[in-house]
Amino acid sequence: MERVCVIGAGSSGIAACQVLGARGIEFDCFETGSEIGGNWRYLNDNGMSSAYRSLHINTSRQMMEFKSFPMPARLPAYPSHFQIAEYFDDFVKHHGFRDRIRFRTEVTSVSVAPGGYSVTTRDRDTGEEISGVYSSVIVANGHHWSPRMPEPAFPGSFDGEQMHAHFYKTPERFADKKVLVLGIGNSACDIAVETSRVSARTFLAMRRGAHIMPKYLFGMPTDHLTTSPLARFAPAWLQALSVRAMLRLARGKLSDYGLPEPSHGILAAHPTVSDDLLTRLGHGDITVKPNLTRLDGSGVVFADGSREDVDVIVYCTGYKVDFPFLSSAEFPAVSSSDNEVSLYRRVVDPAHPGLYFLGLIQPLGAIMPLAEAQSEWIADLISGRGTLPSVPEMKAEITSYRETLRRRYVKSKRHTLEVDFLGYQRELQEERRAGAARR
Repeated sequence: MERVCVIGAGSSGIAACQVLGARGIEFDCFETGSEIGGNWRYLNDNGMSSAYRSLHINTSRQMMEFKSFPMPARLPAYPSHFQIAEYFDDFVKHHGFRDRIRFRTEVTSVSVAPGGYSVTTRDRDTGEEISGVYSSVIVANGHHWSPRMPEPAFPGSFDGEQMHAHFYKTPERFADKKVLVLGIGNSACDIAVETSRVSARTFLAMRRGAHIMPKYLFGMPTDHLTTSPLARFAPAWLQALSVRAMLRLARGKLSDYGLPEPSHGILAAHPTVSDDLLTRLGHGDITVKPNLTRLDGSGVVFADGSREDVDVIVYCTGYKVDFPFLSSAEFPAVSSSDNEVSLYRRVVDPAHPGLYFLGLIQPLGAIMPLAEAQSEWIADLISGRGTLPSVPEMKAEITSYRETLRRRYVKSKRHTLEVDFLGYQRELQEERRAGAARR
């Protein structure tokens, strides 16, 4: 075994470091910022965190915690980003690998080289560049840091301020302004709720309806349903029917709050989790609108023909999958502008042995335990405990995965990386067993 390069010390990167360290595999971890935590480090000086001041997790701590280091029971069911960042600090301290992370060190280039991959890094303080060769590279730079603006851009011009949700931190700057929030995902709902408390008026516009999930159902965190016997053993249609029935009992019809009823199934899109949105709608503090059609000077025009004056537009339009250190010509499998990546089991590029992508998934559940499970499989491959199938077999699995996504999920750049929490865990376990048998 040779030394491994880990890119990023966010939640997925530190999971990789822990597993590699426990297996006795030598590694270097490079982190652009001064601290660990990635997206969960508020005002992270790596410039890539999209956390806002009031952010809390949307998956409960029992679902989010690492298997190798459970979250303390003193934490609430849905901790804040401050508490999550502290948990990550404790995780690294507990496993004792902080000194293996090179902070304020940006990876600028990864390319194929004899014996593995040449990795070039730049010291953010001195500008010094250093290159080294690693037998394997684990890419864990996240996929919620490169903002995607509306594509194509809306026609017309706008006199006010336009910003992406990535740059939203606190609501004070929106006091007494007319705010338009575009989107119906988790960030859109949170930002609309917060701005509505200080703004002159808040509009929430969307292309399609969404199923709004509460954080609690029948006194328990809602995401516990994803590990219930129903989720483990019932077919998908029965799971969807049961969740729909429970939501109807808990909150009634979304159209009663002024929201459009979703045209897709409840498990056919990434869920939107919000306890506050429906209340603010019921209070009349947020006005629901359809999608924009054009910008119009001091305001915007919507798909129903209505027009409203607004001062600020907040685009909650998602993120691009972006690897600025990888050449698109050399690594086409992860260079799609549509966020589609061609990776075996969402991790392995069949054309580049030894190159692994960690946490590049969008689970119906928490990502941290899945990144931990991915790291165990990657460590199997690096250490020789397991091997990969043939390239044709890997490509066939990638094709099958894409076909499954197209059948199940709403067509959107947001749903190109989706996995089911329990199903993907089982998939990785089965792959590890098969890999060991192939040795």
